[in-house]
Amino acid sequence: MSESQDVLFRSFKLGDLTLPNRIIMAPLTRSRATQPGDVPNDLNVEYYRQRAGAGLIIAEATQVSPQGKGYAFTPGIHSEEQIEGWRKVTAAVHEAGGRIHLQLWHVGRISHPELQPNGELPVAPSAIKPQGAQTYISAESGMVDVPEPRALTTEEIPDIVEQYRIGAENAKRAGFDGVEIHAANGYLLDQFLRSDSNQRDDDYGGSLDNRLRLPLEVVEAVVGVWGTERTGIRVSPTGSFNDMRDADPVETYGAFAKRLNEIGIAYIEVVEDSFQGNLEKGRPQAVIDIIRTNFTRAYIGNGHYTADEARQRIDAGQCDLASFGRPFIANPDLPERFRRGASLNEWDSSSFYGGDERGYTDYPALTASD
Repeated sequence: MSESQDVLFRSFKLGDLTLPNRIIMAPLTRSRATQPGDVPNDLNVEYYRQRAGAGLIIAEATQVSPQGKGYAFTPGIHSEEQIEGWRKVTAAVHEAGGRIHLQLWHVGRISHPELQPNGELPVAPSAIKPQGAQTYISAESGMVDVPEPRALTTEEIPDIVEQYRIGAENAKRAGFDGVEIHAANGYLLDQFLRSDSNQRDDDYGGSLDNRLRLPLEVVEAVVGVWGTERTGIRVSPTGSFNDMRDADPVETYGAFAKRLNEIGIAYIEVVEDSFQGNLEKGRPQAVIDIIRTNFTRAYIGNGHYTADEARQRIDAGQCDLASFGRPFIANPDLPERFRRGASLNEWDSSSFYGGDERGYTDYPALTASD
């Protein structure tokens, strides 16, 4: 198949950013920020530079505040040192011809007092312990259970919105091309969206409109910094990772997609199926369909696709772009491998989180003779 015929290599206008291909690097936690301070470093610079051939890199989940931290060694975007560290990353990606968004992250209840300011409890919509959810607090700790969180007071909610707004401003200062709001995988905004984790009785819980309120306030705050054309969001409508459930995901995410469409953000990235678990076997088609119907701007599908599956879904109009996670970990030149129909390196899951260059920047790229 020639490149002109290959839908993966047709350019795409994502908001006001023109992408040279439709192969998106999904946000991937790799836990290699410099300590103390959760600061991006030269190893991170090289990792992202290697992957600049993606149509768009969505950088790893990055905490918007010290309270938003849930795992050791993950980067932040709330200090001057972090901003400067990320500035080196974005400069390297741009020099290599790439584009990069930052994913704004607050973990909510998926944390531990040892990771929180002053040893405080993690915060959540409601004081509900996520069964089976774990995190890691140091290189020596291994995985540990997260405790029961404390419920945010109504008066604290504006500060949560402000954390995202400042994170968005800092991402702009760091030279990113835009931002993605993390509202997936059982973290804070997902916790507010879903009925099982949000059992509040104030304006931020109970009814569907109330459960949507904080995520939409965050979206509006971020759009106030970046505009609609450089703002996206990630959701995982039926993923059960971190003990997440919703009584009616079709209703919840159909309404959320409609409201996001009214705001007019550039894209929605949907985790359709993943290693994190799903409440339905296979892809949750009814939820995907309602999101695709109610959100008319760009749809990025994230569903453990092969290159051919991504081509088929784009050709069928089921998604506009496809994001790839683990294949990008092991294949820094993933788009070129897709272009040539080359074989893929196998990833080493033992080096996903933490460590040095092994399993991070040492995966080989193709040579001219491959």
